[in-house]
Amino acid sequence: MELIQTLTSRLGITEEQAKGGSGLLFKMAKEKLAPDEFGEVASVVPGVDGLISSAPESGGLGSALGGLTASLGGGAGQLGNLASLAGGFKNLNLDSSMVGKFIPIVMSFVQSKGGDAAKGILEKLLK
Repeated sequence: MELIQTLTSRLGITEEQAKGGSGLLFKMAKEKLAPDEFGEVASVVPGVDGLISSAPESGGLGSALGGLTASLGGGAGQLGNLASLAGGFKNLNLDSSMVGKFIPIVMSFVQSKGGDAAKGILEKLLK
């Protein structure tokens, strides 16, 4: 899959980590977006259900939260959504700072496949 290849080559991570990390992002989107909005995003991402099923449980936040806040410089609105990703990334043996590296790659991929509308839907999760 093109997205997974891009993540592994750009970030120097394993295929399992790429699938799990992107799966966490899409799982959050599925949980937080209206069904029709998620459907629009899912329609441009081949195998999105498989990615979601490869996402680990997002466990304890602990110190990951501090590192995540620092790496993203995010406001309180997006912090809750992003913090929920940090635990899952930790379960993939990825530092919480990797969340901030995954997001632009996934956003760019979604935009390239579905245009600004699909990208805009995902961006709502991060504001």
